[in-house]
Amino acid sequence: EGFVPQCPNIPLSHRVDCFPDQQCEQRGCCWNPLDERNVPWCFFPVNHGYTAESVNKPRANGKSTLKRMAAPSLFGADVTELSLHAEMQTNKRLRFKISDAHKQRFEVPHEHIAGLNSDPSGNIGDVLEITNKPFGLTVIRKETKKVLFDTTMAPLVFSDQYLQLSAKLPSHNIYGLGEHVHQNYRLDTNWRTWPIFTRDAFPNGVRNTRTHSSWFKKHSCTCTQRDCVYVNAYNVMEVVLQPAPAVTYRTIGGVLDFYILFGDTPEQVVQEFLELIGRPVIPPYWSLGFQLSRWNYGSLAEVKATVERNRATNMPYDIQYTDIDYMEDKKDFTYDKVKFSELPQFADYLHEKGQKYILILVGRSWLVGNTPYEAYDRGTAQKAWVFQSDGKTPLLGEVWPGETVFPDYTSQACIDWWVDEYERFYREIKHDALWIDMNEVANFKKGSINGCADNNLNYPPYTPRVLDEVLYSKTLCMDAKQAWGNHYDVHSLYGYSMVLATEHALQRVFGENRTLMLTRSSFPGVGKYSGHWLGDNGANWNDIKWAIPGMLEFGLFGVPYIGADICGFFDEPSEELCRRWMQVGAFYPFSRNHNAEGYKPQDPAAFGPDSLLVATSKHYLEIRYTLLPYLYTLFYKAHTTGETVVRPVMHEFFTDSNTWDVDRQFLWGKNLLITPVLDPMERLADRKKHVNMHLPADKLGLHIRGGAILPTQRPNVTTTYSRLNPMGLIIALDDNGQAAGELFWDDGDTRGIFLMFHYTFLSVLIQQSTIAGVPWCYFPTDYGYSVSNSQQTLSGMTVDINRNMRYRSSNRPGSPDINNLRVEIIYHKSDMLQFKIWDPTTERYEVPVELSVPATPDTDENSRLYKVQITQNPFGIQVYRKSTGTKIWDSSVPGFTFSDMFIQVSTRLASENIYGFGETEHPTYRHNLDFHTWGMFSKDQPPGYKMNCYGVHPFYMGLEDTTDAHGVLLLNSNAMDVTFQPTPALTYRTLGGILDFYMVLGPTPESVVQQYTELIGRPVLPAYWSLGFQLCRYGYVNDTEISDLYRDMKKAGIPYDVQYGDIDYMERQLDFVLSSDFSNLPALVDTMRGEGMRFIFILDPAISGNETQPYPAFERGVAADVFIKWPKELSDEIVWGKVWPDFPNVTVDESLDWDTQVELYRAFAAFPDFFRDTTAAWWRQEIKDFYDKTMKFDGLWIDMNEPASFVHGTVGGKCLGNPLLENPPYMPPLESKHLGLNHKTLCMNSEQILPSGKRVKHYDVHNLYGWSHTKPTYDALLNVTGKRGIVVTRSTYPSSGKWAGHWLGDNFAAWDQLEKSIIGMMEFSLFGIPYTGADICGFFNPSEYELCLRWMQLGAFYPYSRNHNGKGNPRQDPVSWDERFANVSRDVLNIRYTLLPYLYTLMYEAHVKGSTVVRPLLHEFVDDKNTYGVHKQFLWGPAFLITPALESLNEMNQSLTTSMISCTLIVCNYCRFHQAKDIGVRRQMLTMNTPLEHINLHIRGGYIIPWQKAEPNTFFSRKNPLGLIVALSDSNTAQGSLFWDDGEGIGK
Repeated sequence: EGFVPQCPNIPLSHRVDCFPDQQCEQRGCCWNPLDERNVPWCFFPVNHGYTAESVNKPRANGKSTLKRMAAPSLFGADVTELSLHAEMQTNKRLRFKISDAHKQRFEVPHEHIAGLNSDPSGNIGDVLEITNKPFGLTVIRKETKKVLFDTTMAPLVFSDQYLQLSAKLPSHNIYGLGEHVHQNYRLDTNWRTWPIFTRDAFPNGVRNTRTHSSWFKKHSCTCTQRDCVYVNAYNVMEVVLQPAPAVTYRTIGGVLDFYILFGDTPEQVVQEFLELIGRPVIPPYWSLGFQLSRWNYGSLAEVKATVERNRATNMPYDIQYTDIDYMEDKKDFTYDKVKFSELPQFADYLHEKGQKYILILVGRSWLVGNTPYEAYDRGTAQKAWVFQSDGKTPLLGEVWPGETVFPDYTSQACIDWWVDEYERFYREIKHDALWIDMNEVANFKKGSINGCADNNLNYPPYTPRVLDEVLYSKTLCMDAKQAWGNHYDVHSLYGYSMVLATEHALQRVFGENRTLMLTRSSFPGVGKYSGHWLGDNGANWNDIKWAIPGMLEFGLFGVPYIGADICGFFDEPSEELCRRWMQVGAFYPFSRNHNAEGYKPQDPAAFGPDSLLVATSKHYLEIRYTLLPYLYTLFYKAHTTGETVVRPVMHEFFTDSNTWDVDRQFLWGKNLLITPVLDPMERLADRKKHVNMHLPADKLGLHIRGGAILPTQRPNVTTTYSRLNPMGLIIALDDNGQAAGELFWDDGDTRGIFLMFHYTFLSVLIQQSTIAGVPWCYFPTDYGYSVSNSQQTLSGMTVDINRNMRYRSSNRPGSPDINNLRVEIIYHKSDMLQFKIWDPTTERYEVPVELSVPATPDTDENSRLYKVQITQNPFGIQVYRKSTGTKIWDSSVPGFTFSDMFIQVSTRLASENIYGFGETEHPTYRHNLDFHTWGMFSKDQPPGYKMNCYGVHPFYMGLEDTTDAHGVLLLNSNAMDVTFQPTPALTYRTLGGILDFYMVLGPTPESVVQQYTELIGRPVLPAYWSLGFQLCRYGYVNDTEISDLYRDMKKAGIPYDVQYGDIDYMERQLDFVLSSDFSNLPALVDTMRGEGMRFIFILDPAISGNETQPYPAFERGVAADVFIKWPKELSDEIVWGKVWPDFPNVTVDESLDWDTQVELYRAFAAFPDFFRDTTAAWWRQEIKDFYDKTMKFDGLWIDMNEPASFVHGTVGGKCLGNPLLENPPYMPPLESKHLGLNHKTLCMNSEQILPSGKRVKHYDVHNLYGWSHTKPTYDALLNVTGKRGIVVTRSTYPSSGKWAGHWLGDNFAAWDQLEKSIIGMMEFSLFGIPYTGADICGFFNPSEYELCLRWMQLGAFYPYSRNHNGKGNPRQDPVSWDERFANVSRDVLNIRYTLLPYLYTLMYEAHVKGSTVVRPLLHEFVDDKNTYGVHKQFLWGPAFLITPALESLNEMNQSLTTSMISCTLIVCNYCRFHQAKDIGVRRQMLTMNTPLEHINLHIRGGYIIPWQKAEPNTFFSRKNPLGLIVALSDSNTAQGSLFWDDGEGIGK
């Protein structure tokens, strides 16, 4: 009242809209109508706003109290007192925040952006000036004093639901704001208003769409060429650009939180911005390939038809999508079991040809109604939804399925639900990456099915110019409640929160493997996890043009994985438009052709295989694939430095004003210019002038910048195959005849490895055509250690080495380098040596595994197969094979590091033929050396690619180009990894201990294994009966099920020797306690044993400590002090975990999620320390008591001994002691490595005691737990039963085979697992554990008929032949299918039983000589290099070849490499087992029909195989006469051997 606005002559271009459309002067504004509507008629006076009452401006930050000047209110609820806090967060980043001085207002907990620094840097006075009355800020560039951001031009407005700040800018060169369709990259400053509010709207004009950013969707960032303004605001807003030039921000909630980013170049500005919000994710290499998608293929058959017709063109093509049409009624986590019935196998179908599969989840809504929908039911139970304003009732809307609720991804309960649902769905439908959609959040109703209440959230005093001018249009009511706050405040964060939740889900499912996420809605920071596409565009010439500014803007916003739907989503493109779009789309970072339902297919092959469109698409995609190493390097640099991938020309030539508005061309990085055809006439900007280019129908413009070197690789139809091809360089010299370039290269798939310094980055300098390699991150040639003293004897040498102090420490906190080391080389035998490196001044942990080495080393130099040399600087060991001169070990390379918790050593290899290292699932037997890293750390982890599994075997066999073989063991039990590179070379990294290498010289592959097992211990000889067929199931309900199974197997006449009891037989999963449901099991076992059968039961190491009734196993264990505890200086308590045992007196609700079940129902469990003699005695006594008092058995199966725990570290999760042991300075690429070494196991600070009394950390001996568990179990078995029996263990280490066999873990019922089981057996043959096999038909997931039958055929030739599956899956034993299945199983097992005398002889030869049982072909035919990569066939010993069917075909043709089996170099042939007939060919491929009832078996000519007539079990078959199968060689000779004893005696 009484306010008089002061309205001086403000230039029209400087007027800031005061906004009330009427009663302007009464509201305290200036009124001056004009004949132009763009210019505000009602504008702010100069006596409006706030005054700065107190300004505290120390060097680094500034604070001030702002008080509102007396003036009429625009929209009411003005905040009268504000707080200003400004600081220089870095030398390049100024932050100022204006907030309510007395009341907390909504601020988003951005997961990357840090809060106000407690220790800011820089002198704020150099860049910030504050005007007191009216309050204003002026931001100045320190170096030039140029004003960059001046808010004194208009008053600050700050009310509860209307905040406004205006600032004058230094130029009209403004870029950013999103997400909109900007027709040009440089924004128009002629009174343009851009609303920012995420919305399900197709991109068109000034409407708000799917991203919130003043840089993108809702990214509030406005950039000039050399500075940037980012507003960390999340409510709906609008931004006005006016000709002053100036910008006005209006938002209707939250606070004003600005970041001003300074840069000397446009690229530096982007890098500063991404340092603030999070740098982009590096996508997997395959995601840079070309991709196809369509909304509504209609059926999987049509999808496959699309795949096949595009494959037929031989066009590069990596990824196929399915949109929502694959779902059942468009419901997430379902699939249409009619039209997409084979979807569970679709990923395998693509993988067979090196392609990937991505599916969509819309993740915004779930069907409500009468139809059962478990995902909805579980989400409701967990309260995972967005609620109405009452905070209790789920808000209902409508999307694709119909009536829906909306997940609240800001809620932890929702995140847990989403992760769980995704994990469940992935188990059912395998895929490679995820596309999330409709997450603005979209709703087909306005607000809800009941509308929205009339309040100031749904109808605020001011509504920015959003589409439809109603905030809840096509989304949720603004008064809806989410965990982070009112939907009014967090609406534009919906997509962002879904991205964060989805990242958790992807990490859970894919672990250390990189995958891809693609989101429609975004917010600053989503690029850290996800890519984005530019939305549902149209098939028109405008949208092909406007896609380029869109990509350039998302480069600003930190989302470089970006592209538009090639050929347009809506409408049908002309052939010319689609052809031109395919050309430019080949250079989108995200290159996908995608269109909508109701339109014709527009994939390239749909235009005809011989069309010009296919020809030009293939041409430019082949160029793309050729340049993918360059594009991948750009993504690496984006990830590590924040550089842009798709780059405006202006970024490289910002001093040339002609580039400032160029947006019809773009760059890849700095060196590749793409000039697409977007109109009938095209021009190329070239050296500050325009030149005409001739671009015919099949061409676009591509130019390489002078002075650039681009890495290349020969293309192929997918990246899977192209990455196998040679690499090259394109060199474009500049005017001075020079060029430079870069390459980043890794395995393209593993999450996190790109952060490690040891990966290769090449920087190449070119001058006068001379190329010199200069790595980005590399070791100088003298980095490492040098020799200071050496002494040589006849039996070896001792060397002292010192670290080169020219270079600083390896700089890992808590892991100081050890400067002085000792090296000892011992010539143990003529074919074996040892080299050991350790700290001579400080005792370090050494592996307590006894090896068999001679008491006296070899001193006869002439008899040795090897010669050793030492290099001085850098220190290295070189081992030569004397007979050939081959260098089989050469560590004389820089980079040797020996610190307390990180040791690294590299060696050049003799060839690319490397086998071994485990335990993990390898896709091939011979390793791929293309920069693959394999972590080793024993873990309860089912087999999976790059997943460290149950055991650790740091042993490999190298096959030299001369056909000689050698083996190398690193005796180290700490967590480690090995990296291969194509040099060929190998790098070891381990987290502790010492380096203790043993090398055996062969020279044949078979002799390598014999020498290795002589070193670590020969394999155990199993009981004869253990070679019979075996049955097990996790999930037997009671002993009746086992009894019925036994009855049915006998009735079917299927050979069968061993029945198992899994943890079901236990009471509440307690060791040594029989369940009441299995009370008749002892009598049943006695009956079975009386009929020649055998019984094995399972024991886990963890012992329950929560029993309310006497539990002798625990009580006697406590009395004998056998359980693992904390070190005494920390606590004298047991380190408690949780495994299978349940609390007493509970009923387990298995419908709950796993973590909840563990928390509610699993008992505290103690872990025996099996290193101790007292523990072995306790364990033996418990086993004896069970045998004597409860139930007889013949063998023992020990499980969960990695050791596995269902909590991380210990109950409660707090590990005592040094936290570096749980999360060491370097983490190998292990499964869930981000969660630490104690993930799913014990705390690394736990203490164990060796037999010598030495106390050690679990950190050092974790990988030995299963090893330490095995011998006491084997000893107890022999002691208790008095017979040989068999022990089967899950976790193994070198020498475990002396006491036990091993199964390949909890595999999956999948065809790829069938094939990989052969690789696993071959590897365990190398490791000295010949008694091995996989769970026949698969453990996880239901098996299917053909797969299980083929697996029974293959499994009949596993040394350890057991059919076993998991709880909740259907039975898969041979009598659970049909008569045909039972007959085929009986027939193939009869063959096994017939040949058991031969198999038993092989086991004996393994036991006494160390020979392999399952034998790779290369072991017998090493002179034939075609055998080096064979892993789909295998031998029993030297004479029996098994060639199983490994693919899903009713009548499959199968290839057999006859040079692998009929090698004329050793004058041999092969006879078909079934026909006793010579195959009649040599050294050529043989194709054989393999009907479903058949497996191909061949006997090698020149061998005699003992046999015995099969019976239902070995008790009876051993009573039959023995016979011989004689297969003559080409010279009509044959030989063989037989070992025979009582089959179970000890020492006989």
